[in-house]
Amino acid sequence: MGIGGSDMYRQQILDHYKNPRNYGEIEEPTFTHVGENPMCGDTIEMDVVLDDDESTIEGVAFRGDGCAISQAAASMLSEELQGMETDVLEEMDRDDIIDMLGVDISPMRVKCAVLAEKVAQDGLEIYLGEKDLDMTTTEEDD
Repeated sequence: MGIGGSDMYRQQILDHYKNPRNYGEIEEPTFTHVGENPMCGDTIEMDVVLDDDESTIEGVAFRGDGCAISQAAASMLSEELQGMETDVLEEMDRDDIIDMLGVDISPMRVKCAVLAEKVAQDGLEIYLGEKDLDMTTTEEDD
């Protein structure tokens, strides 16, 4: 990808950071989960609403604080998750997030980028009874 392409993605990241989509709270979410990246000080709390058969994500809201990458990734992911099947969320990995952001991310920043994804995945697994965890941290990653 040429320089112009990555500039476009940088602009998109800045836009999501300055004007986050789905920022806030949902009154009665199916589940809420919080996570942090202690290395960078990023925190993200996410509310998720599932449909009646718990197979599709109907709503997402997040709030948090942190670097541009973590907050932009949360904003972008909150848009991607709307209407997504829960099994697709469970299969997502860091490459999906890096592709979504569209820029090369240094190894130190990957934990910032994947925080929202980990929060959404862990929140779903806790809700489904597959995991017992109070808070997600990106420290356990690699």
